[in-house]
Amino acid sequence: MKKKVSLLLALGLVCTTVLSGCGGGSTPTEPQTIADATTEAAGSEASTEGTEAADTLADVQEMTFVLNNEPNSIDPTVTSNSFATPFLANCFEGLVTYDEKGEVVPGNAESWESNDDLTQFTFHLRDGLKWSDGSDLTAEDYVYSALRVLTPSTTAEYLNMISDYVVNGKEYYDGTVSAEEVGVKALDDKTIQYTLKAPCPYFVDLVSMQVYFPVQKATIEANGDKWTASAEAYVSNGPFKVTQINMGESYVLEKNDNYWDAENVTLEKLTYRYILDLSTALTAFENNEVDGVRMVSSGDIARLKAEKAGLNTAPIYGTVYYNFNCEKEPYNNPLVRKALNLAIDRDAIINNVAQLDAVPAFSFYAPGYVVDGKDLTDGRSDFGLSSTANPEEAKKALAEAGYPDGEGFPTIQLSFYSDDNVKKIAEAVKEMWEQNLGIKVEVSSADWAVFYSDVQAGNYEVAAMGWGADYINPMSFLPLMYTDDITNNANYSNPEYDAIVDQIKVEKDPEKFGELVKQADEIVSSEYGVLPLYYKAENYLLKDNIKGVYMTSSSNLYFKNAKVMAK
Repeated sequence: MKKKVSLLLALGLVCTTVLSGCGGGSTPTEPQTIADATTEAAGSEASTEGTEAADTLADVQEMTFVLNNEPNSIDPTVTSNSFATPFLANCFEGLVTYDEKGEVVPGNAESWESNDDLTQFTFHLRDGLKWSDGSDLTAEDYVYSALRVLTPSTTAEYLNMISDYVVNGKEYYDGTVSAEEVGVKALDDKTIQYTLKAPCPYFVDLVSMQVYFPVQKATIEANGDKWTASAEAYVSNGPFKVTQINMGESYVLEKNDNYWDAENVTLEKLTYRYILDLSTALTAFENNEVDGVRMVSSGDIARLKAEKAGLNTAPIYGTVYYNFNCEKEPYNNPLVRKALNLAIDRDAIINNVAQLDAVPAFSFYAPGYVVDGKDLTDGRSDFGLSSTANPEEAKKALAEAGYPDGEGFPTIQLSFYSDDNVKKIAEAVKEMWEQNLGIKVEVSSADWAVFYSDVQAGNYEVAAMGWGADYINPMSFLPLMYTDDITNNANYSNPEYDAIVDQIKVEKDPEKFGELVKQADEIVSSEYGVLPLYYKAENYLLKDNIKGVYMTSSSNLYFKNAKVMAK
């Protein structure tokens, strides 16, 4: 993954996403096996107090929504950055998408089916699909887009989401097979078929990811990497299209009349305005200069709740945590990682420092995936951790690692992304480690692009991170600790864990799947592969007269159903 890195961080939280699957019928149905598992808190729709029937649509269907970070790319094939999702979730649409309940529903595909062993999935496209420029969208566009992901020069951050699953995906990337040998085929203009290396019960969930979105070959061949830099070249297929780009300031999106469901899209214009400072963004909202804000400072949440001032909350399937660079000493020692975990007062961070609606986390793997009515994390061990610090046990673990009373322990370099909430937490963690372990800590920040580039390159010791699942399935988390996975920025490695994850990938029985996930969790958590901080919900602002906007537990905001009501 890319994996998606996180808005969680910027929010002081995590973003994750939801999925349920579909199995073998000619029309979308509940998945044959694990697909019966869902998330408890799939999605959250903005408050709709009162009956919409009694409301009247405003004459002008336009709104302005504040984003607080500009993405590194808005190319769905390339980026895994969650800051891009406001564009990708609204300007593009894949074979399947999410409704306001966070459930997978038909998107470009009107139906799909799989073979009995779940190694081949066939999707049937809707009639008359068009790109935003009016040209036809066909199954060949999906083939082109998949092959583009598998082309090294594309540098797709979610490469493994296709190469690890599709037959000959990795081989094509390595240049050892032809495009015709890759397991993505257009059977005709309206039928796309994926042939997989192994059974994949959650594949329908997987294709909801942006890396499976179609991109238009013509505009990319004409404009190269610059196709995302101009509104004219940014051809898409979702409910909205980009009509104006003012880099660093704003993007204007307008209704895409060529979208297959355009008749049910009411909003005519959506302006994304960039305001990086959260206080400035809040002021703009309270002065009625904008209709919504993507992120809210934790210090303002209590007041906004009390005033019922447009604050909306969505449960998120994800985790805020600190990465250890497990390849570097002393962080390659599980006892050191244990000591650093034990020295943290998670309650203080949540309630006093960041003032969040959050739950202390003792494992990287977030709650939210349910099998047969039971969350897989129910009854899970706390792995010796608690919501408050345990200095005595922390010092004991550090001494066992060879650093009694912190003697000889190198100064920790704690890196974080430039954000007020993240900074507050980093400074609190520094104080806790220094006070409870007798060690020294230096903190440093950088803007998102620089920070994350360093993390991906392994140029860090401890880094503030957040992970939101790309789809509601533990497999959205598990690769992050899998040896040599592109998303494994912690550089953690355990052969036993890898072997279990390999089994999980192909397990069709929900009960066995759940047991294997628990085993994988136990391995990483008992070795303190990361320092989990908390699980939480996500807050955003929206004016009361804006209806129909919803956020999934992947923290993606959808404006397709948005309506501006008369005040």
